[in-house]
Amino acid sequence: MKSPRVFLCLTILSAAQALSAGSLEISIHDQKGAPVSDAVVYAQSGAGVTPTNRPAAIDQRNKQFIPYVTAVQVGTSILFPNKDNIRHHVYSLSAAKRFELPLYAGVPAAPVVFDKDGFVTLGCNIHDWMIAYVAVLATPYFRVSGPEGHVTLTNLPAAKYLVQVWHPLLRAAPSQLAQNVDLSGKSAAELSFVLDLKPDFRIRRAPGVSTGGYP
Repeated sequence: MKSPRVFLCLTILSAAQALSAGSLEISIHDQKGAPVSDAVVYAQSGAGVTPTNRPAAIDQRNKQFIPYVTAVQVGTSILFPNKDNIRHHVYSLSAAKRFELPLYAGVPAAPVVFDKDGFVTLGCNIHDWMIAYVAVLATPYFRVSGPEGHVTLTNLPAAKYLVQVWHPLLRAAPSQLAQNVDLSGKSAAELSFVLDLKPDFRIRRAPGVSTGGYP
């Protein structure tokens, strides 16, 4: 059992860390001024980070991947449950993660570990229109934008950060749009990004539900 003095020190330390934590409010629009969804915003500092080791899941439902864009930290295990009444064949040929889950139904026996940073494209060998993306990041500070084109990064320790944005249709490399922000002397900051996006020429899915990023 901790002594009252140790408990008091831990309480003071926790309060100090909470006070030093900062946040970033970030808006993302395209070249026409429309808000951008499915944009991955991530902040990196020179300090070491601790892996979160929180598992994730990407569903196959209505013959589509859900969510369309997923962001995880390096080392994350992702499960690919098939919730359709047919079998799917999930694969990726991306340099950041090459893998294959041959035809299966239900839940695979083991998740896939994404152990290298980079951007991964997912596909299904049976249904050509099924496509999704995984951003594997070397930082725990990230979010994926919703329809409003806005994200909030919270609990950022006081430090200098390089903030970048990635999107499946982005013409430029994330490094070309990177912005620096210093949270050493302030608790909050606002940033905005304008993305030059390519036209979306994805194969149209079969007739039916049109969600999860599919036309």
